[in-house]
Parts: sequence; C-alpha cells; structure tokens
Amino acid sequence: MKLPFTKMHGLGNDFVVLDATRTPLALSVAQLRQLADRRFGIGCDQILQVEPSRSAGTDFYYRIFNADGGEVEQCGNGARCFVRFVHDSGLTQATEIRVGTASGVIVPRLEADGLVTVNMGAPVFEPARIPFEAPQRTATYALEVGARTVEINALSMGNPHAVQFVDDVDAAPVAAEGVLIERHARFPKRVNAGFVQVLDRTHIRLRVFERGAGETLACGTGACAAVVGGIQRGLLDSRVIVTTRGGELSILWEGEGRPVMMTGPAVTVFSGEIELQA
Repeated sequence: MKLPFTKMHGLGNDFVVLDATRTPLALSVAQLRQLADRRFGIGCDQILQVEPSRSAGTDFYYRIFNADGGEVEQCGNGARCFVRFVHDSGLTQATEIRVGTASGVIVPRLEADGLVTVNMGAPVFEPARIPFEAPQRTATYALEVGARTVEINALSMGNPHAVQFVDDVDAAPVAAEGVLIERHARFPKRVNAGFVQVLDRTHIRLRVFERGAGETLACGTGACAAVVGGIQRGLLDSRVIVTTRGGELSILWEGEGRPVMMTGPAVTVFSGEIELQA
C-alpha cells in the first residue's frame, strides 16, 4: 500500500500528516507504528489524519494517533500544523477554520506573521471529566509517584495533564517519573506529565512526558496546562511565554471558563510517499 504523507513539526514536536478528505483511511495499529518508527518508517511523535467535517459548523475533522498507535483526543502543536497543512494543500482558502476533534471543536488561525493561533477551548477541572480519580475537585492534589509524593495540578486541555512545578527543569526526573505518572492508576486513560520551572510571572520553562510518545521537544496542550496550573497557584500572569526544548509558545488564559489561546509556529519539512505493509 503506497501512502502519500507530509512531515511537519511544531517546535520539534513532529508529525506525519495524512490527507483522508478524499479517500477514507483506516490504518491498523501496526501500520501507524510503522509510520512513526524513526528507523523503519518516517518517524514522528504523532500521526495526524485530516478528514471531512462530521458536523455542521465545522470545516474538517481531526484525528490524532500517538507513536504507539493509540488514538488520543487532542494535540496543540498538531492543531497548528493542521491549519497550515489544509491551507497550503489547497483544501481551504480560509485562514481561520473550525475543526472537530474527539474532545470538541478547536479554532486555529493563520496569522499575518506566519505564526498560528489556536483557540484551545476552556480547561476542564472536574476530576471525572479529566478523567482523574479524586473524591472532589481541589486546587492541587498529592500524587504518590514511586517512593515520594508530588503536588500536581490535574486538568484537561482536551487531553489529561498532570502538572508539577520544579526548581530546575533540566534536573527534573522526567524520564524516571514521567513514565510512572503517565500510567498512574488514578488516571484511567493515562496522562501527560508536565514539569514546569517558573522564571518569572510571564515566563516558564517546560518539559513534558507525553502518553504514548515519551518526552517530546514540545507539547502544545502541555504548555496550555502548565500556564493554567501556574495561574491557579498564583505564580503567573495571564500571558506567558513557554520555553520548551524545541522553542517558544505564547499562551494566554484570562481565567476559569475562558478559552486558552496558544500561538506558535507550524513548519512543513517534506512530502513523500511510503510503502506500508498490509
């Protein structure tokens, strides 16, 4: 099976983008893993599948598969690449589109300076909706991780996040603790584990261990969750620069019930065709 694709990235968080607007695609887990494999495939953190709209008032539908072949609800860096792809491929002339996802509608917009802004929707804090096992909603939660207990913010940005604040993000145990948090029993659908260092009220550094992908160079929803968590703790202002290992994002959140706005780059690397095993 020959499959056309486009390789893209947002701050080094890289994607294989597939156009399923004309011909439906139903790839197996094994085929998705082959695409994501950095030695035997193309290599990526996630596969993004562009599909026709499934509901009135939206322009497209967006599916996201992690490198392990599992489907997830949302991907912020991918959302920026999504609008860049459909515009540059001639699938739309609009610079702002409404896109259906498994977690609701997002609204990405191409800016005049080449960056992309995405309305990521309002964060969700109710434990049952994250989902996260807790008797009631609180500002932060104690989470047992290995031999120690860490304080986290638990929230959903369309996908679940556990955010902890550290003194030095470079020294944070991202690999060792990230995998334990990702599969923690209190997160029934697994979780993205964020490690945040506050530089000042308008600037943070971030590393994220993503479910199904491991640590990535950047995580868009993770950046949103980190800023929301910092604002909840009284550590940050409403507009924050998030420095990841792949570059910078600008995040704006004006309080509960308001959407999180994310601005950053989306880059096309190359296009091609791959022979997939059946």
